[in-house]
Amino acid sequence: MTSRRWSGQAARGLVLTAVLLLVPALAAAQGAASPASAPASSTSPAVPDSATSPPPQKSIAGKTLDAAKTAARRAGDILTRVPCLSAKGAAATTATLPRVARKLNARAPVTIVALGSSSTQGYGSSSPAYNYPNRLAAQLRRKYPHSEINVINRGIGGQEVPQMVARLQSSVLDVHPDLVIWQLGTNSVVRGDDNSNTAALVEDGVSRIQAAGADVVLIDPQYAPAVTAKKEGASRMVKLIGDIAKLKKIAVFPRFEVMRHWHEEEKMPFDTFVTADGLHMNDWGYACFAQLLGDTIIRSVGQLKAGADMPGYVMSYRPM
Repeated sequence: MTSRRWSGQAARGLVLTAVLLLVPALAAAQGAASPASAPASSTSPAVPDSATSPPPQKSIAGKTLDAAKTAARRAGDILTRVPCLSAKGAAATTATLPRVARKLNARAPVTIVALGSSSTQGYGSSSPAYNYPNRLAAQLRRKYPHSEINVINRGIGGQEVPQMVARLQSSVLDVHPDLVIWQLGTNSVVRGDDNSNTAALVEDGVSRIQAAGADVVLIDPQYAPAVTAKKEGASRMVKLIGDIAKLKKIAVFPRFEVMRHWHEEEKMPFDTFVTADGLHMNDWGYACFAQLLGDTIIRSVGQLKAGADMPGYVMSYRPM
């Protein structure tokens, strides 16, 4: 799927999403402005003098509709201002998403849980609709309209592996996910935490998710000034996550390398995809990240549908 084609589809899908999100507010506004709520009168109201009447004020419903149009237009424009380019030369990882592929190919419901910290929660986005889990949900729903796709955001800002593992049962396993996308490592790198026990904790968490029957994708830290300032810690964390993925035979989406390519190879300034805090992604960053992650899921599903055998139907991130 090319970036231009995706952007066109995204624009149409996001316009619909933005309008649908505001339907309840629009309906409430129209109900509040309805003449049916006013007391009945047996006499006709006086006709105001047009020469002295103030200009008509836009109703609450009208203002709500204008806001919906503005939000939809902005959502559709995010990836047309700067195309979401694919990274060249990055090494692919291999792992399968058999459960998700099987269910989507059968047009069955799919539940995805996004576990992580602030970049999963969506800090830095201008609206919850623009965080990566919501973007991913919109993309998958467009691709698989016959399946009920539920993406649950379990991101909590500031957390790292110990806190996420502590809430793994209540936040993740209790909703019986088909896929868990686990973003980790950034806060630990920025804080300079002791990560001597991190690998064991992540391995245990992945084992528990797999025992519940769900597929797993790990997401490594973002390539942003606050992270690259801790170069050695960032490199160790990226390697740790990659090693765990190989050991557990699961997928890893290499966000660090993807964002590095944006900045170093495509010469995109950090402020194109990172907020002023030098850490969190902005609307464009989340949108492109979600698109590329969604592309890999779609490709894995398509390869399994085609009847490929291991390791043919693998999940590998889309080269950017």
